[in-house]
Amino acid sequence: MAAVEPVVGEPAAVADLGRQRALLVADVHAGIEVGLRYERGVELDSRADDRRERLCDLIAETDADRLVVLGDLAHRIAAPEGEERAELETLIAAVTDRVPTTLVEGNHDAGVAEAFAADVDVIGAGGGVIGDAGRDGVDGRSGGGRVGVLHGHTWPDPELLDADVVCMGHEHPQVRLEDAVGGSRVERAWLRGALAPDAFVAGAGDDRDGRVDSIDAVDSPELVVFPAFNERSGGTWVNVDGQSFLAPFLPDALPSGDAYLLDGTRLGAFRRV
Repeated sequence: MAAVEPVVGEPAAVADLGRQRALLVADVHAGIEVGLRYERGVELDSRADDRRERLCDLIAETDADRLVVLGDLAHRIAAPEGEERAELETLIAAVTDRVPTTLVEGNHDAGVAEAFAADVDVIGAGGGVIGDAGRDGVDGRSGGGRVGVLHGHTWPDPELLDADVVCMGHEHPQVRLEDAVGGSRVERAWLRGALAPDAFVAGAGDDRDGRVDSIDAVDSPELVVFPAFNERSGGTWVNVDGQSFLAPFLPDALPSGDAYLLDGTRLGAFRRV
C-alpha cells in the first residue's frame, strides 16, 4: 500500500511508490503577486525566489525522484505572460533541472499546461493514478503503491477509486484557532480520512462500470486534502460555520476526516475543531 507522509512543518508530502519517491505539493500559485495587482490593485513584494528555493530545497531534503504538483501551479487563469510567465519559466527550469515534474491540471492551469507541455508531464483535470505496475506510472516503472492525484475542481475519473490513497489540492484548507482570551489565528491544515466512494464519483457520469457498487468503506482509499503551498493564496476555513467547500464532492466524500497542522499536530475531526 502506498504511503503518503507530510513533510513536518511544510505544506508538502512524500509518496512512497515502491521504486520511486515523489514529492507532492498543491497550489503553488506562481505569479500571485501579479494576479493580486491586476485583480484587486494590491501591491505586494514578490516571493517568487522564495517559492522556487523552497521547492528546490524540499526536493533535495526528501531525496525525491519526481515532483508532482496537484494543480494550480500558476495563479492567473489566462495564458501566462509578462512577469508571471517569467516566474514560471525560472521555476520550471529550476525544478526540472533536478527531477522530472508532473502537473495535474487545475482550474488555473490550462494556459500553463499548454505553454510548458514540453517541460512537464501533464495529467488531465480528472486526475490519474501514479505508481502502479498495471497503469501508466509517473516514470513507467513498476511500484508497490498506487496514489490517485487530482486537483479537485471537477468530478474525478472513477479510476482513482483503484488507488490506495487519493491526494488533492484546490481547497487550501485552513483552521481558525481561538485562545482562552478571545484571540484567534488562522493556520493552514491537512485533511485526511476515509473516502466515501458514492459521493466521490456521483457526478462523474453514467459510465462507471459498477465501480461504486463494488467498493465498500473497508476497501475505499484514504483521501488527503493538501494545504496550499502558497501562503498568500487564502483558503477554506473548514471549522467555521458558513464556509463552503470548493470541490463538487466535498465535504460529502470526506464524512469523518481529521485536521492536522503543518507541524503534525492532530486537531481531531475538522468539523469540531
